[in-house]
Amino acid sequence: MESGMESGMESGMERGMESGMESGMESGPAAGRFPFPYTPYRIQEQFMEALYGALEGGRVGIFESPTGTGKSLSLICGALSWLRDWEQKRRREEARLLALGAGGQDELTPQPARPGSADTAGQPDWVTAFVQKKEQRDMVDRLKEEQTRRKKREDRLEKIRHNVQLKYTVKRKRCEEDEAKRLLQLSKEALSQGAGEGVLDQLDHNEEELILAEYESDDEKKVVSGLEEEEDDDLEEDHVTKIYYCSRTHSQLSQFVREVQKSPFGKDTRLVSLGSRQNLCVNEEVQRLGALQLINDRCMEMQKNKHEKKSDEENEGKKRRVSRTTCPFYSYEQMQFLRDEVLVEVKDIEQLVSLGRETRACPYYGSRFAIPAAQLVVLPYQMLLHEPTRNAAGIKLKDQVVIIDEAHNLIDTITCIHSAEVSGSQLCRAHSQLSQYMERYRKRLKAKNLMYIKQILYLLEQFVAMLGGNVNQNPGCQAVSQTGTVLKSINDFLFQSQIDNINLFKVQRYCEKSLISRKLFGFVERYGGPASAVKTNKENQKLAGLQNFLLTLQQGSDKEAGAPQSPPGEAEHDQLRTASPLMQIEGFLSALTNANQDGRVMLNRQGTVGQSSLKFLLLNPAVHFAKVVEECRAVIIAGGTMQPVADFREQLLCCAGVDPARIVEFSCGHVIPPENILPIILCSGPSNQQLEFTYQTRDLPQMMDETGRILCNLCNVIPGGVVCFFPSYEYEKQVYGHWEKTGLLSRLAAKKKIFQEPKKANQVEQVLVEYAKCIKRCSQTGGQMTGALLLSVVGGKMSEGINFSDDLGRCVIMVGMPYPNIRSPELQEKMTWLDKTMPRAAGQAPSRVLIENLCMKAVNQSIGRAIRHQKDFASILLLDHRYARPAVFNKLPQWIRERTQVKPAFGSAFAELRKFHRGKLDAL
Repeated sequence: MESGMESGMESGMERGMESGMESGMESGPAAGRFPFPYTPYRIQEQFMEALYGALEGGRVGIFESPTGTGKSLSLICGALSWLRDWEQKRRREEARLLALGAGGQDELTPQPARPGSADTAGQPDWVTAFVQKKEQRDMVDRLKEEQTRRKKREDRLEKIRHNVQLKYTVKRKRCEEDEAKRLLQLSKEALSQGAGEGVLDQLDHNEEELILAEYESDDEKKVVSGLEEEEDDDLEEDHVTKIYYCSRTHSQLSQFVREVQKSPFGKDTRLVSLGSRQNLCVNEEVQRLGALQLINDRCMEMQKNKHEKKSDEENEGKKRRVSRTTCPFYSYEQMQFLRDEVLVEVKDIEQLVSLGRETRACPYYGSRFAIPAAQLVVLPYQMLLHEPTRNAAGIKLKDQVVIIDEAHNLIDTITCIHSAEVSGSQLCRAHSQLSQYMERYRKRLKAKNLMYIKQILYLLEQFVAMLGGNVNQNPGCQAVSQTGTVLKSINDFLFQSQIDNINLFKVQRYCEKSLISRKLFGFVERYGGPASAVKTNKENQKLAGLQNFLLTLQQGSDKEAGAPQSPPGEAEHDQLRTASPLMQIEGFLSALTNANQDGRVMLNRQGTVGQSSLKFLLLNPAVHFAKVVEECRAVIIAGGTMQPVADFREQLLCCAGVDPARIVEFSCGHVIPPENILPIILCSGPSNQQLEFTYQTRDLPQMMDETGRILCNLCNVIPGGVVCFFPSYEYEKQVYGHWEKTGLLSRLAAKKKIFQEPKKANQVEQVLVEYAKCIKRCSQTGGQMTGALLLSVVGGKMSEGINFSDDLGRCVIMVGMPYPNIRSPELQEKMTWLDKTMPRAAGQAPSRVLIENLCMKAVNQSIGRAIRHQKDFASILLLDHRYARPAVFNKLPQWIRERTQVKPAFGSAFAELRKFHRGKLDAL
C-alpha cells in the first residue's frame, strides 16, 4: 500500500515544504516535516505522509488507524500542513503573475488550452493572440481583486484580535439598540390598546400567523440564507481552499476541535464549527419547541417575518395589522461581528453558543457566514452528505478537501439519511388536520394554496388506500385484510397508488417554501390538544368537533393492540408524530423523487391501518455520494476500523464513478507492543463441544452450557473487567435465563459481579458507572470477587464509541458470528439489487460478500473497544470455529490478525490466557 502512495507523494511533498516551516508555526520536538505537539510515533508519521500525498494528488483515500494511535492529531497535522504549503505555493504563483502583469502583458506566458476546450485552428493569429491577452489581463485583474479582498479580511481579523475596546463598543451599541426597541414596542402596545382595533373576519390577533401567505410561483426567486441582497458585499466573499472535517456525533466534533486547539496549528487556523439549530439556537422561545423539525420551521418563519415586516410597515395605515414575531438574535450586524470572532480564535460548539448569547447574535447563521473565509470547517455527517442541507448551509465543495472520520458506518449513514418511513396513523392524522385547516381558512386562502392543499390531501388518501384503509375512518379500528410486507419499485408504487400524474417535485417545493407543516402545527397546537381552551361560539363548534376527532385518532393509534414499543431515544419522534405528522410525510414525498432504480417502497401491512407503514428504502447510496467525490479535490474516508474495505471501494466509490486509479488505501498497525494483545479463535469448549453458533444450533442447551463453562473458567484467571458480546438482545436474554435455571449464573457471580447492557440509551451511563466502580473496588479490596462481567450486544450502545481501557476491558469475548437477519425484507431487497448490479468477487455472489462484511464490520468494531493506548493490554476471544476460515479471518484488522492464534481445543487456549494475564499482573 505505502509503495503505491510514494509516486503520488513525491510530486508535491518536498516542493515548498522547507519554506512552509517559515510560516511562524513552531515545529516543536517533532522530527521531520510535520509540526506536532510531541514526537510522533512512526505510524503517525507514515499516516501524515500518506495523507499529504493523497491530498496533493487529488485522490480518494480510505485510511485506517486503530483507536489509541492518535488518529485525530495525525489528521489535523497532516491535512493542515498540506493546506499551509498549498496556500504558500499559491501566493508565490500569484505574486509571480502579478509581477509579470505589472511589467507588461507580453511577458505573461500563454495559458495552455484546457482539455476539452474549443479548437482554435483556423482562427487568424492576431485573433488568437488578442483572445489570449484578454484572458491574461482578466486573470491579473481577478488576482488583484482577490488579493485586495484577502488583505481587507486579514486586516479586519487582526484588528479584532488586538482591539479589545472594539468588542466593548459593539456590545454597548447592541444594549442601547435593545433598550430603544423595547421602549418603542411598549409605546406601540399602549397605542393599540387605546385604539381598540377590531379584528378582521372574527380571527383573533394571533391566528393571523396560521394563515398561509400567498404562494407566488414555483420558480420563486430564492433569497440566500434569508438575507436581503443589498445588505453587504462581504457575503459574496469567495470560498478559500479549505478542509471540511465531518464526524458522526456532536461530542466527537467537540473533541476534534479541542485537539486542534492543542495542536501547533491551534493559534493560526481559521476554524468554524457548524451544527443544527437544535445545538446552536440561543432563542429560548424557539429552543423550548424541542423537536428539531419544529425548531427549524419556527426559525425560518421568524426570518420570513423579518423580511415581510418592511411591507407590513408600509401598509400600517390600513385596517389589517398582523403581529409577526421576529428573532432578536437575527441581526446582520451582530452576526457579522460573531463571524469575525469565530475566525479569530478556534471555538467549539459550546464556546460558539456562549459567544452568541453574549453578543446577542445567532450562532447558527453567524457560523455559516464564516464558511467562505474558514480554512477548516467542522460539521456533522448529515450536513455534508445530504445535498439540500449542504446547499442551505452555503457549503461549496468545488475543489475543496473533505475528510469523513468515524466512517466505518458511512454506507448505512447515507442510506438512513435518504430513507423515510410513515405510519398509517400519521397519514390519517395529517389528512384530518389538513382538511380541518382548509375548511377553517378556505375564504382566506389564495387559489394556488388551495390547489396544493388539495393535491396533498389526495396523496394522503391514496397512500392510506395502498395500506388497505380509508382515510376518513379511525386507523386504529380498521383491520388490514392482507398482512405482510410487499416491496415495489418507485414507478410501480406511483402508478398503483394513482399519483403518477402529480408533480412531486413541485409539491415538495411548495411544502418547503410555504412552511405549511409549521402553520398546521400551530393550528393543531391551538385547537387539537386537550389543554387548548376553545371558545364555544358558533364559529368554533366545528373546531370543538375537530378537537374530539383528533383525540380519538390519537387514543386509537396509541391503544392499538400489540403496537411495537418505541425504541429508546425516540421521544423527539413521538413529539413530532403527535404534533405535526405532515413534517414526517414531507420526508417521504422527498424520497419518492429518487430515480426508479435506486430505491424501493416497502408496504408493511400489520394488524390495523394505524400500525401499518410505508417506507422508502434507498438501495444505491452511491448516487448521493457521487457529487461529493466529483466536486472535491480530494476525499478522505477515515476510521479506527475500516476492514473490510471492499464495501467502500465497490458499493460506494466505484458505483459513484470514481476511477479505481484515484483510490488509495492506507492501513497502519497499532502503537501497542505485540506482547500486549492476545487474540484467540476458539474452535471448541471445555467439554469438546464444537463452537458453531448458527441460527439452528445456538439455542441448543449444550451450546449455552458450553458458553457458560468457558466464561466460568476465564473469570477465574482474568482480573478486572470482562466484556462479553452476544449477537442480539434476544439471544443474550435467552442465554442469561438458561444460566439462571442451571445455576451457572450464581457460579459466575461468585467471581465477577454481572451487569447487562440496558436497551434504553438513557440507562447506559448509569450501568457503566456502576461497572467501573465495582472493578475499582475489587482491585483495591482483593478477596474472592475479582471484578465485573458485562454482557453486551453487538451493534448496541456499548459496541461503539465507548472505551473499555485498562481494567475496564482486560478481555473481550465475542459469542458466535453476528450475521444480520437474512429474513429481513430490506436486506433481501439489497442483496437482490447487489447481485443484479455488481460483479462477482473471487467467485462469491455480491450478496454473500455483503452478509459477511456486515458481520465482520460489527465484530471489528466491538473487539476494538479494549485497546485504547500504548501501555494498555487485553485478550480477545472469538468463540466460533468459522472465524478460522480464510475468507473470514482475512477480514479481521491487520494489527489483530497478525497476532491471532487458532486453538482447536480449550485446554491450550486456557493455558495461553492464564500465562498472558499472570505475566501482565507480575509486570504491574
